[in-house]
Amino acid sequence: MQEPSDQDKQETVLVTRRDVLKMAGVGAIGVLIGSAGVGGVLAATGKLSPSSSKSATAPSDEEIVPFYGTHQAGIITPAQDYICLAAFDLTTTKLSAVKELFQKWTLESARMSTGEFVGTENTNPNIPPTDTGEAAGLSPSRTTITFGVGPTFFDHRFGLASKRPAALADIPPFAGDNLRPEWSGGDICVQVCADDMQVAFHAIRNLTRLARGTAVLRWTQEGFQRAGKSARTKDETPRNLLGFKDGTVNPDTKDANKMNQTVWAQSSDGAPWITNGSYLVVRRIRMRIEVWDRTILSEQEATFGRYRDSGAPLGAVNEFDKLPLDQKDSSGKSIIPDRSHVRLSHGDGSEEILRRGYSYSSGVDHKTGQLDAGLLFICYQRDPRKQFIPMQKRLAQSDKLNEYISHNGSAIFACFAGAKQGGYIGEGLF
Repeated sequence: MQEPSDQDKQETVLVTRRDVLKMAGVGAIGVLIGSAGVGGVLAATGKLSPSSSKSATAPSDEEIVPFYGTHQAGIITPAQDYICLAAFDLTTTKLSAVKELFQKWTLESARMSTGEFVGTENTNPNIPPTDTGEAAGLSPSRTTITFGVGPTFFDHRFGLASKRPAALADIPPFAGDNLRPEWSGGDICVQVCADDMQVAFHAIRNLTRLARGTAVLRWTQEGFQRAGKSARTKDETPRNLLGFKDGTVNPDTKDANKMNQTVWAQSSDGAPWITNGSYLVVRRIRMRIEVWDRTILSEQEATFGRYRDSGAPLGAVNEFDKLPLDQKDSSGKSIIPDRSHVRLSHGDGSEEILRRGYSYSSGVDHKTGQLDAGLLFICYQRDPRKQFIPMQKRLAQSDKLNEYISHNGSAIFACFAGAKQGGYIGEGLF
């Protein structure tokens, strides 16, 4: 049998490419190439290659957080080391297109949470891969992908105004806010957390590709905690960039009743579609690190109301000791100062939130020559009107910590309930 010439081989490749281009011109299939990748086209023609996995070694159970369930993962899930948080603006006015986007996002998020490639066409040399490839060979890294929608999602575009929950209230302006539009708002939020930043970035990147033609990025912010491997003890409370422990007073996520009271939206709250979901508030808080670094330790501790070393409340011994709010010193002053962060955030103890904050560092602010670094404050709750908003009003008015911080980003989102196998995120709303 005669071997094909080089010219024959070249013509064979060219015919294959022409075939793909012909398929791209057929109605809705052409749209799929722009938004979902050519893999979707080939699936329709029966020419898909076998699905590929990112790693020949099966990941362990500890590396995988299940995507499907009653609640979305990434809310009460123990915090991973890194976060990529993204807000999207919708460019379509068709609800059917938004529904299709969430269906695609659900399918591919479930794949990525187990360490699989996005899509199923990643070996054909003649078409772009459906996965970007930078997470190949990496473990799932406890990836969680959490979705929510903002107040603007319920404007005139999709006919959903009547379904906007009352608890999805616009965050009011607070004293001292210095909000910037490039760090605020958004129709949709996607929170990706993982123990590997490259894995987290991979998820945001690929979800952005899938959204092409339907939604575009509005803003993104990456964040970090101390790496789990570097912590002296597994459950040690992380520290923020001011050197103090952050998240000491979080409610117990293992207490189901507490989570129903504090975090999870209930059917009695007035919006059935968000039952078993939650409300996410994001604040990008710039820290004036250079000023803080010149502040004496006793002043730092009085600002927080806690000892820096142990994390214990002033006047107490251990981090988780009860706040001695009524205790006075010899001069009659409160041991925990009246304007301290811990006293004002505690209030009367009725306004609890689940904090899930990360530090961020975004290089140098070239206007000031100082570091653009601080806290990506994230909290979940059942009703922000009764939890975050009154708490933040007190802090904005009197918190001594305001001398060292500036809030320059803000957003609120209603995060859906979890999806069932065969279903998709947001199904109850759409």
